[in-house]
Amino acid sequence: MTRSKLFALMLVVIMVMVAAAGTTSAQDEPLKIVLVVNGVLGDKSFFDSAQSGMERLIDEGYNVEVNTIELGTDEANREPGLADAMANLEYDVLITGTWQMGEFLGARVHQYPDKYFLMYDAPVPYADPAFCVEGCPNVYSVTYLQNEGSFLVGVYAAAVTTSGIEGTNEDVIIGALGGQDIPVINDFVVGYEQGACLVNPDVQRIVQYAGGWNDPATGKEIALAMYEQKADIVFQIAGGTGEGVFEAALEQDRYAIGVDSDQAALYVDDKPELANRILTSMMKNVGFSLYRAVDLHLKGELVYGAEEQLGIAEGGVGLAYNDIYFDNTPEYILDLIDAVEMAVDEGDISIISAFGDDAYAVGTACADMPEAAFDASMYLE
Repeated sequence: MTRSKLFALMLVVIMVMVAAAGTTSAQDEPLKIVLVVNGVLGDKSFFDSAQSGMERLIDEGYNVEVNTIELGTDEANREPGLADAMANLEYDVLITGTWQMGEFLGARVHQYPDKYFLMYDAPVPYADPAFCVEGCPNVYSVTYLQNEGSFLVGVYAAAVTTSGIEGTNEDVIIGALGGQDIPVINDFVVGYEQGACLVNPDVQRIVQYAGGWNDPATGKEIALAMYEQKADIVFQIAGGTGEGVFEAALEQDRYAIGVDSDQAALYVDDKPELANRILTSMMKNVGFSLYRAVDLHLKGELVYGAEEQLGIAEGGVGLAYNDIYFDNTPEYILDLIDAVEMAVDEGDISIISAFGDDAYAVGTACADMPEAAFDASMYLE
């Protein structure tokens, strides 16, 4: 995939299509959507990305009405909050996401057979009766191959730390800050580590977890320690906590990589100095995926009762290609990223995951990573 390649859209048609009666782009009544956020907006990351998909539908003139419900950071509010939202029947489609909400959703959707549900960032085990009472035929779920996107981040980070650009040192060290030590975050991390290993098998990787998602002070403290250990660049995978990583990067004249959305764009107007420390972000395109899902629903083409996975090729994940990225990245690294994307598309690189029978652990040695039919050294100075 090159920088200019358009997003390819691919449906994974593995079960029966359940078409919504009368749902077309020209329906007379607006499609009523409820977005249930098991957190708060304003994280400048994951949940804001989900909300951006709803805003895009409105901005582009779709005949929809959107009600966003924020459940807050108290975990005890998740199940009753979702139950209340589902019981309020003033909606056609209810959207929620992350693995913490899946069980609560699966236990109740059979009570609302005339409603449709979109689950993002977590798979739905449709065949498991303990999870889906009646198979969840009215639930569409979308997941993102975050290990693929993070693989690109790892390639980029390792290339930057060896580039000699201003703000880097001679030590080949990169960092990653996760919100929690959980499988989905570790899927980010192992992809990141593999990408770094592709560029330099001697790269040192510092990985720590903040233990939460809305604590920028802790994020800054951990990132400062990483920079003190000679890390040139830190990948934040910690939601609102990761805002502290950006502050630390600015304070130490080092670099950071954002997550889920183009996080530099969030600061470029009000805090341009901080924005310029965020060289790119790993785009987990939640907003795009939800916009796309609603568009397909309105056309009667969304496949319910099935999971869809979106990776690099489908536009589900990737890097933020903005002015900061292009202005601060040496041309040979830009070429390297393009070539790696193409190699992934063509199957020359098999990206590891923290999930499945062949799951990899965080901290796996570079020598124990799969060999790739790709030579990064030809792009490096």
